[in-house]
Amino acid sequence: MIPSLVAQLRVVFRKSTLQSARHYATEAKFETKPFKLHNLTTGPPTSMTVSKDEAITFYKEMQTIRRIETAAGNLYKEKIVRGFCHLYSGQEACAVGMKSAMRPQDNIISAYRVHGWTYLMGVSPKTVLSELTGKQGGCARGKGGSMHMYAPNFYGGNGIVGAQVPLGAGVALACQYKGNNGVCLALYGDGAANQGQVFESYNMAYLWKLPCIFVCENNGYGMGTSAERASCNTNYFERGDVLPGIWVDGMDVVAVKLATQFVIDYVLKNGPVVMEVCTYRYSGHSMSDPGTSYRTRDEVQEVRQSRDPITSFKDKIINAGLVTAEEIKKLDATIKKQVDEATNAAKSDSEIGLTELSTDVYAKNLQGDIRGSSPSSWLKHSSLNHAVNL
Repeated sequence: MIPSLVAQLRVVFRKSTLQSARHYATEAKFETKPFKLHNLTTGPPTSMTVSKDEAITFYKEMQTIRRIETAAGNLYKEKIVRGFCHLYSGQEACAVGMKSAMRPQDNIISAYRVHGWTYLMGVSPKTVLSELTGKQGGCARGKGGSMHMYAPNFYGGNGIVGAQVPLGAGVALACQYKGNNGVCLALYGDGAANQGQVFESYNMAYLWKLPCIFVCENNGYGMGTSAERASCNTNYFERGDVLPGIWVDGMDVVAVKLATQFVIDYVLKNGPVVMEVCTYRYSGHSMSDPGTSYRTRDEVQEVRQSRDPITSFKDKIINAGLVTAEEIKKLDATIKKQVDEATNAAKSDSEIGLTELSTDVYAKNLQGDIRGSSPSSWLKHSSLNHAVNL
C-alpha cells in the first residue's frame, strides 16, 4: 500500500508541477495546416512561436469583433440599425491575422462585412456602433452606416459587389507611385470572385507589378448560393492565372498571420499575389437572410463546435500554458462590459442636424458654390430649403 501511495503522490506532484509551469509560459510554438501554393516554389513556414502578450492580443481582438457583431445584430433586430447589415461572425481570424502582419504604411480595402476591420484599424467599438446606428459619434458622422466605414489606411467597405478590387489595385498603384514601400490588401468574397473587374485588376496589377494582395475570403457561400454552385473552379487561389496564389486556413489566426507576412514580402519584390483564406460565416449573407434555406443548421453548428476560430485558439493557448482559464474568463467579462457600454452609448447618441446635409462633400471645395450651394455652408437653394421646411 505504501509504495502505491508514494507512486500516486508522485503523479499528483508531477501534474501539479506541469500545471504550474504551464501557467508561467511566456511563449509557445503552434503548427498550422499546410499552405497550398500556385506558381510559388516556396511558401510560408508552417509553425510560429507566439508570445503570451501576442496570444492575448489575438484573443482580445477576435472576441471583441465577435461581441461587436452580436451587438450589431441585436441593434438591427431592435430596428435601431437600419438598411443593410452584414456580420463577420466566424471570420474573425482572417481580419486579426492579416492586421497583425500589416505595417503602418500598408492599406486595406474590403466589401461590406467590415465592422471588425473598422475596429482593428483604430476605431473604437462605440464609434463603430454609433456609425451603424446613424449617430454623430460614428466614424463618418453616421452618414456611412454599415457598409461605408473609414479610418486611416482603411478605404472602407464598398456596397458594389467586387468594386473594391480595382480600387485596391489603385491604392497599390499609389503606394508604388509614392515609393512608401506599402502594400494594399484588397478583400473580396467567393461570391464576388466571378466579377469581370476582378480579373481585369489581376491583369493590370501583374503588368504593372503593383504591390497588391488580392484576398478572397472564401466563406463558402455568396448571397444564398454555395461556392460549388457558383464557380466552376473553387480553388480561388489559382484563379489569377499567371499570378502566384496561396491557400490558407482562415479559421487559424496564426496561419493567416504567417501567410500575410509571406505575401507582403513577396509582392514588394515581385508584384501581386492572390491569397485565399478559407473561412465560414455563421450568420446569413445579411440580416435579411436567415442563412438556413441553402444550408442546414447542423452544418453551422458543426463548424461552431469543431472549427470556431476563437474557441480553437483559446484552447490552444490554455493548453500551451500561455494563459489560464481564469484569465480568459476575466478577459471575456471585460470585453463584454466594454461592448455593452459602447452599445448603450451608441443608443443614446444623437443624429447629425440638417445643417450637415451638404457637408463632407469635399475636403476643400475649389469650385465655389454649385447650384447655389457650398458644401461648407447651409443649403441656400430655395427649392432645397422648401423641401427641408416640409
